[in-house]
Amino acid sequence: MADVHDLERRLGDRLVRDPEALVALARDSSRVGPEGAPLAAVLARSTEDVSLALAWAHEHGVPVSVRGAGTGLAGGANAYADGLVVSLAGMTDIIEVDAANRTATVQAGVITAQLDTRAREEGLLFPPDPASARTSTVGGNIATNAGGLRCVAHGVTSDAVAALTVVLADGRVMRTGARTRKNVVGYDLTSLFVGSEGTLGVITEATVRLKPIPPGAPRTFRASFDTLEAAGDAVTAIVNGDAQPEVLELMDALSVEIIESFQPSGLTVPAGAMLVGQTVGLDAAAKAEAITATCRALGASDTEISETDALLEARRLSNPALNARGLKIGCDVGVPVAALAEVFHGIAEISASHGKRVSTVAHAGDGNLHCTVEAPDDAAGIAAADAVIDDITRLALALGGTISGEHGIGSVKRHELPWQLDSAALDVQRAIKQALDPVGILTPGRAI
Repeated sequence: MADVHDLERRLGDRLVRDPEALVALARDSSRVGPEGAPLAAVLARSTEDVSLALAWAHEHGVPVSVRGAGTGLAGGANAYADGLVVSLAGMTDIIEVDAANRTATVQAGVITAQLDTRAREEGLLFPPDPASARTSTVGGNIATNAGGLRCVAHGVTSDAVAALTVVLADGRVMRTGARTRKNVVGYDLTSLFVGSEGTLGVITEATVRLKPIPPGAPRTFRASFDTLEAAGDAVTAIVNGDAQPEVLELMDALSVEIIESFQPSGLTVPAGAMLVGQTVGLDAAAKAEAITATCRALGASDTEISETDALLEARRLSNPALNARGLKIGCDVGVPVAALAEVFHGIAEISASHGKRVSTVAHAGDGNLHCTVEAPDDAAGIAAADAVIDDITRLALALGGTISGEHGIGSVKRHELPWQLDSAALDVQRAIKQALDPVGILTPGRAI
């Protein structure tokens, strides 16, 4: 076991060794737990703190797990036995909001919604909008290339990242990217680190791109369908139509029922599924009318347009509602939007064949589905649920999709990597990992 006294002398009270305090820092929000009790945790306040920690871990061969708010769902931030936890949750400075250039520079621990709130003071917004925006960090979103509710209009987190400050495995500090709109100097190292899940370096600061707040009053809309397949057909029609939403989400009947039982809001549970979304701009009302008309033409049994955000708030409750119900075994797959009706039909068949109810919520506008299996929280129940998840994942791949749209691979999905990536792709990724982390201290055995 490595001696942490030298690191403790350098970091002082920013190094935590108390076993009880380490418990809260040892795991993320996934269903898998830490691999063991960590040796210590670094409560970083600066890039220099992270640099000191990684240089020490590199020298002593100590495995490092990296965490922000701990909201990850793939097991990527869980602690290693006798490892070092590096927490960025205390790095919360919004260093600058540059309204003229529509950028913001922030430390990695800034909460996503707080950055958006600060940007709105300048008439701007931070486009990435994961359902966990009020608790997840900007650094965590970048590390997993998170998506969210506004992806259909603004893309994923990578589309908003201009530059990064990264601490490499040996403690060296590197800066990537630029504030300019165009930059073709050298390899695109910024994109390399976005979505790398802490395996190549630790992101401590980011310069991100902001967008103007659309003018006018937004509208939210709802459409209920008797079947998931009909809802999927409606999504495909909306995405390919003239009236484009900023948000387009789906909740199946089981999800709506669970959300309503968790926090009643007056939603009527549909027979099949419910689409909720939002339009923005001076023509927001007209676009909402056009979208709900499309839904009715494709079989919606009921539609609604509102000037409040209540419908979207119900969608944001899906994760806490599912957790409260005890549904823990889930997946995060993506399919081409045109395949939504087919994937929903396939999920229903898989659910029936396994005799397990499946809850599905989705960022429907970009084909990203979150499916959770209802099963007992014991070894047999988890194994049965995992079998369902594996079948849903294989279905998504068969339809031209992906094993993860935004949560990342972590430890939960690592066994699925060969299902999507060929041996050459895996070799290249592992060669990059070896080049940047030759000792193998950064999030070993996860992501790739």
